Amino acid sequence: MIPENERDYFLERKYPSFGNLSPRDISSRAAKEACDSGRGVGGTGHAVYLDFSSAIARLGEDVIRERYGNLFEMYEKITGENAYRTPMRIYPAPHYAMGGLWVDYNLMSSIPGLFVLGEANFSDHGANRLGASALMQGLADGYFIIPFTIADYLAGTSPGKVTATHEAFREAGEDVQNRISRLLSINGKMTVHDFHGRLGKILWDYCGMSRSEKGLLTALDLIPALREEFWENVTVPGGCGELNQSLEKAMRLADFLEFAELLCHDALHRNESCGAHFREEFQTEEGEARRDDRNYSYVAAWEFKGDGARPELHKEPLEFEYLKPVVRSYK
Repeated sequence: MIPENERDYFLERKYPSFGNLSPRDISSRAAKEACDSGRGVGGTGHAVYLDFSSAIARLGEDVIRERYGNLFEMYEKITGENAYRTPMRIYPAPHYAMGGLWVDYNLMSSIPGLFVLGEANFSDHGANRLGASALMQGLADGYFIIPFTIADYLAGTSPGKVTATHEAFREAGEDVQNRISRLLSINGKMTVHDFHGRLGKILWDYCGMSRSEKGLLTALDLIPALREEFWENVTVPGGCGELNQSLEKAMRLADFLEFAELLCHDALHRNESCGAHFREEFQTEEGEARRDDRNYSYVAAWEFKGDGARPELHKEPLEFEYLKPVVRSYK
C-alpha cells in the first residue's frame, strides 16, 4: 500500500472538474507529463499507478472483482502481482496518428472491392476511439460489419480471375527481394531491437501524446540519421529460406522508419490541437485542445516523392451541410 502522505492524485489535482472521469487523451498526456518530470514508477520510469484501494474500500472487493475481474487476472498473469493488494502500473499510450482511408457505410474504399477495417479506416477515430480502445474498432468492423457487406458485394459482382501479371506486382516483388538481400548483406553490429528502441524514444519524446514545433523539427533531424545508420549497421541473423523473425522485424522496422518521419511531417503541418493530436502551442488556458476547423477541415493524403524528398500533401476540403463541427468540452 502507498502511504497517504506519499500520494499525489495527479489527474484530480490537475483537472479537478473531471473528477475521476478524465478522458483517455487527457489522462495519457498528464501521465506522460508526470513521467517526464521524474515521477514515473517501475523499471523504466514510464509508468504511473492505478490504485483501486479506495474503490475496493467503498464498494467491496466482490463488486470490483465482478466488474474488472478479467482485467485483474490478465494483469497478474503478465506481472505476477495481485492488483487487489498492490496498485497497478500503467503506461501512457500514445496515438501517433489520427485518420485513415476513406470508407463508405459498407467499409469499402473509393476503390471498388477494396474494403478497409479497423484503424486503417477513418470511421470511428477520435480522442477516445471506439469504446476507448482501438481494438474495439477492429472487432466491431470484423465481427459485425464486414461479414455482411463484403458478402453482399461479392454476391452482386463478378470480379473474375485475379492474377499477378500486372506490372505493379512485378515491381513490388522485386522491391521486396532487393530489401531482403540488402538487409541480409549488411552484417552490422546493432540489432533490430536496438534501432527499434531508439526510434521509439524519439517518437515518445517528440511526437507522442504532446508535440511542439521545436520537438518535431528535432525528430525530423534524428529520424533520417537513424534510418541511414540502420541501413549501414543493422545485423539480421539467418537467411531467407526459412522462418526468420529477425528478418521480418527488420522489414517492419524499415517501413516504420519511413512512417515515423511522415508522422512528424504531418504533425508539424497541423497548427492546431485535435483529439490525440496535441500541439503544445495550440491549447486553451485550461489545457484543452484548441482546434482550427476553418483551416483543417479536409481529408488528406501524403504522396511519397522518393528517398530523402519531402512528401507532398494532397487535400480535399470537407463540406458540412447538415451537421456543423463544434468544439466538445468534457466538462
